[in-house]
Amino acid sequence: MRTAGEEIVSSCPQCGVGIRTDRRFTTWCAACEWNVDPQGPGKEKRGLDRVRRGLAQGYGARLFDELRGGGGKGSGSGRTWSGPFAYALALTVHGLTVVLAAVGLWGLVRGWGGLGMAFGLFLLALAWSLRPRLNRLSDDDRVLLRGDAPELYALVDEVAAALGTRGVDAVVVDVEANASVTHLGLRRRLLTLGLPLWEVLSPQQRIALLGHELGHFTHGDTRHGMVVGTAFRSLSTWLYYVRPMPNPNVVQAIINMACVPLRLLITAVMALLDLLTARASQRGEYLADGAAARTGSTEGAVGLMDRLMVTDSIVTTLQRETNSRRLRRTGRGGEQNADGLWKALVAHLDSVPESEFERLRRVGALRGHSVDASHPPTHLRRRLLLDGTPVPATVTADTARTERIAGELADVRGTLAREVVRDGYGDL
Repeated sequence: MRTAGEEIVSSCPQCGVGIRTDRRFTTWCAACEWNVDPQGPGKEKRGLDRVRRGLAQGYGARLFDELRGGGGKGSGSGRTWSGPFAYALALTVHGLTVVLAAVGLWGLVRGWGGLGMAFGLFLLALAWSLRPRLNRLSDDDRVLLRGDAPELYALVDEVAAALGTRGVDAVVVDVEANASVTHLGLRRRLLTLGLPLWEVLSPQQRIALLGHELGHFTHGDTRHGMVVGTAFRSLSTWLYYVRPMPNPNVVQAIINMACVPLRLLITAVMALLDLLTARASQRGEYLADGAAARTGSTEGAVGLMDRLMVTDSIVTTLQRETNSRRLRRTGRGGEQNADGLWKALVAHLDSVPESEFERLRRVGALRGHSVDASHPPTHLRRRLLLDGTPVPATVTADTARTERIAGELADVRGTLAREVVRDGYGDL
């Protein structure tokens, strides 16, 4: 074995082919895939998570074949009979909440002054906790309004116009290595940008990210809609109430046993709702990837996919950098130690060699990796983009525009860096 800087030169112990690997990353062989996945698939998912992961992989593979063959490449939503059934099931869940409220109100009125009143108050409190709740901003959210970041909003508006939709009403910046869109209230739109992900993307990859997220508004995805989305939340609340109590005494053990049928019923309803919405959700992700390519270019969208494959490395790097800075805390509250946090993250991600990206792509294909249980396998999303005709960007950002946006994010970038160093990454 020979070394040169960060590079290790060795021979594959399985096939003898020469291997050049960065010492900071896994040594593996591209020829025979020796040691490509040294950690293995990890712990097998259980329960509802296993169902969701299986649906994501199954529908993701079938939709990949369908879309690669030219089916459904247009802007259609791909709604099927499962959509109305999902809405009907979601309305049934909400209907149960209405029944609980009505019975609780009846018990409160008829049992005034007696035990019936206590029973009615209990049911009303239960119904209130299960009510459909619309998304809203919290006091802890780092919100940028149009007046705070006009250049960023102009870019979002341009991407939205290229997709035939409208922009957003608020932007929240947080410390997750992710991005998302959702509705606020009934009609307002919210874009959440995870600063760790935003920072490590190139300008065109950022446009592709915006195109992907805004693309969700142009395609039907009932899972994140108001009716079905709030039904999932209500069912999750039910599941929380009937979860088994740990280390139970005799009475608690009896209660745990009595709740088993209800827990199984709730889990089955959630699994059915997942089944009814999975295909539309998977299709929506593929179509959103197409929107990313149309706005940020195929190259930008594929580059975004590669960055998403190393989100674990983003998290690990931030944890290492914040821990190092916390140990060097100064008498000024540690604020000085936050300087350069995001630059250090970008420098590390830029230094990841192509061999590591290729290894992660192969691991993703072996494991069926996806961003989460609602997304198709990442390697299939990437292949679908590459198998199609490459498209140029319809939205671009030159250096001056990129710097203006960076200036608008400077304050929140500094604030979040100081908070991460102060509290530790993953503890916020």
